[in-house]
Amino acid sequence: MHGNHMHSSVASEWLASVTERHSLLLCRGVHIHDFDMARFLLGEEVVEVSAQASCLVDASICEAGDVDTVLGMMRTASGKLAQISNSRRAGFGYDQRFEVHGSKGMLTATNVNEHTLTSYTEAGVTRAKPLHFFLERYEQAYRSELAGFISALNGADLALPSMDDGYQALRLAEAAILSVQQGRSVAVSEIGLADVQPNRE
Repeated sequence: MHGNHMHSSVASEWLASVTERHSLLLCRGVHIHDFDMARFLLGEEVVEVSAQASCLVDASICEAGDVDTVLGMMRTASGKLAQISNSRRAGFGYDQRFEVHGSKGMLTATNVNEHTLTSYTEAGVTRAKPLHFFLERYEQAYRSELAGFISALNGADLALPSMDDGYQALRLAEAAILSVQQGRSVAVSEIGLADVQPNRE
């Protein structure tokens, strides 16, 4: 599995103020969603995480103690591999894609663009940029989630994420942070409840 998660922009002043309280926020605040998705797509728990991180976009982020670019690798007990690329800046819009490759084929999920018009001319082929931010991109997903939640309140039997799903994703984020800090692969078994810091921002 390979995932790509790039933000269209970042509010440096806000980010710097938050990062002063939570180091390596990119892993806890952004990468964590990709860890959660990877667990679902891989169909089994991740046992090992390794990550590399850099500050390549905004010096103020680095000065505040965070990073703006992270590459993470995960391995499951059966040997399945997943790689996630994260960045705080994509000049062309909010970019989130993934592909899952297996022995019988491949699944991909691509960006939702501003519109579906594509122009073909002698000068080349042009199409719309991805939607600017996740609130726009996932509007229908949020509506569906809210409808599902209301149905559950009304007694419908729905499969919903559990507290443990959130905890396991947070363990992977903490393992990635430890990997960046210590420059080594980290076994998820090293990360216990006492090591997990909730993302409160």
